[in-house]
Amino acid sequence: MTVGSGQYQFGPFRLDPEAGILYRGVEPTMLGQRAVALLRRLLENAGVPVSKDALVEAAWRGLAVADNNLTVQIAALRRVLADSVDGESWIETLPRRGYRYVGPTVTTLVSDASAADRAASAPSLPEKPSVAVLPFSNLSGDPEQEYFADGMVDDIITGLARINWLFVIAQNSTLAYKGRAVDVKQVGRELGVRYVIEGSVRKAGGRIRVTGQMVDALSGAHVWAERYDRSSGDIFALQDEIAQSAVGAIAPSMRKAEIERVRRKRPDSLDAYDLVLRAQPDVDSGMPEQVTRALTLLDRAIALEPAYALAHGNAAMCHHCLFLRAGLQEVNRAASIRHARSAMVHGQDDALALTWAGFSIGMDAHDRAAAFTALEAALAISPSSALTYILGSVILGWGGEAERAIEWSEQGMRLSPFDSWIWAAFDAQAMGHLLRGRYEEACRAAYKSVQTNPAHSITYVQLAGALAKLGRIDEAKAAAARVLELQPAFRYGRQFAGVNCAPSLAEVLGGALRDAGLPE
Repeated sequence: MTVGSGQYQFGPFRLDPEAGILYRGVEPTMLGQRAVALLRRLLENAGVPVSKDALVEAAWRGLAVADNNLTVQIAALRRVLADSVDGESWIETLPRRGYRYVGPTVTTLVSDASAADRAASAPSLPEKPSVAVLPFSNLSGDPEQEYFADGMVDDIITGLARINWLFVIAQNSTLAYKGRAVDVKQVGRELGVRYVIEGSVRKAGGRIRVTGQMVDALSGAHVWAERYDRSSGDIFALQDEIAQSAVGAIAPSMRKAEIERVRRKRPDSLDAYDLVLRAQPDVDSGMPEQVTRALTLLDRAIALEPAYALAHGNAAMCHHCLFLRAGLQEVNRAASIRHARSAMVHGQDDALALTWAGFSIGMDAHDRAAAFTALEAALAISPSSALTYILGSVILGWGGEAERAIEWSEQGMRLSPFDSWIWAAFDAQAMGHLLRGRYEEACRAAYKSVQTNPAHSITYVQLAGALAKLGRIDEAKAAAARVLELQPAFRYGRQFAGVNCAPSLAEVLGGALRDAGLPE
């Protein structure tokens, strides 16, 4: 078997840190990404104590977290290792110091893939000019300003992505490089882009300084570099200026009218903008407790800026989550549709707002034709919008359009290979393969969905169904138990009704979930 460089073999387990998966034999385990990061650090230092601070840095990358977060992840890791004799004792607790790996000998596996093989597996450069904007460094000395720097990059990416001849990698993929010293040529190879933009943001008082540079990832040559000093009141104009400069560096002959398309409508209030940025991680979680917290911020943003399309789109997504995962209350369904319609009215030039709105209209109003009108409008604005393809693939999956769901999911993953929503693309693939009777493929896609978002109940629904179809009933029941742990009120019949599941899929998936022990 060919394995990737830097994998670790110990006992019956193999850790592939690049893929973020721990295997027992040939089967992937249900281990989350933070636990995988902790295990990697412990295996790298096998037999040597690793401090709590070093482990927190490995798994949370600079975030301030309570000690119990580390304890919970170590406990999850031990539960998985406990499948082997004495496996629960392989990670030793060192009181007040940290932890140490004391299990079987760790062997580092070296790839036998040639450089040519690796080059062949890398994404090929698209025909269009292609660009990735890496996370800008926050030089403000204030951790609270991280969201501001991330939002700055997001707006540059969104502006660039509105140009229909430009291939732009989504921010959720480039976030994988946050806080890392990077080799621009390697980034270009990994993401399949010709140009890479990097920079920094320094915000102090009422002033802001942004530096940026664009590098040709093939040659390493600098294409563009600039520094901007502005008052923070000019932030939106500054973002437009940076995007315009980037586009001009890629295609100097581009007409002024094309540059104007980089601009997008902004809310008048920076406070509303801040609130949406702060709410976004909780919106993306897709689970009730977090989206309830997000709605508090989004409601404030909408009160400040009633026509803020992106705030309405995010609010629609939150109410969609509450409808499906907090009791199928009509009040949430109605709110999802209401906010989605507001997003479409006010966001005709905002691809992301149209994407959120289209998803809610398709899933909650059960109007898939209207949903794809919104999604196609989003793609007309931003052809590189990975999220549009990913959420569209989910609508197609539940609608029983198996092959089209797989096609859209694959396109979304190509545009944003490290996307935080990639689990939803794998879910759509699992549904498509299940409907076509390709149960092994469905199981693989479902495992990947679980791996990328182990805290979301629907990922385990797809896994339970696929495992049941393969006759692996004990494993299917374990996945079903995880569904009910995350969403105690889950009933697959109500889920199907809530999303207007296609009868063909409901028949196949419903029978599998019944075999897995999930209540109807």
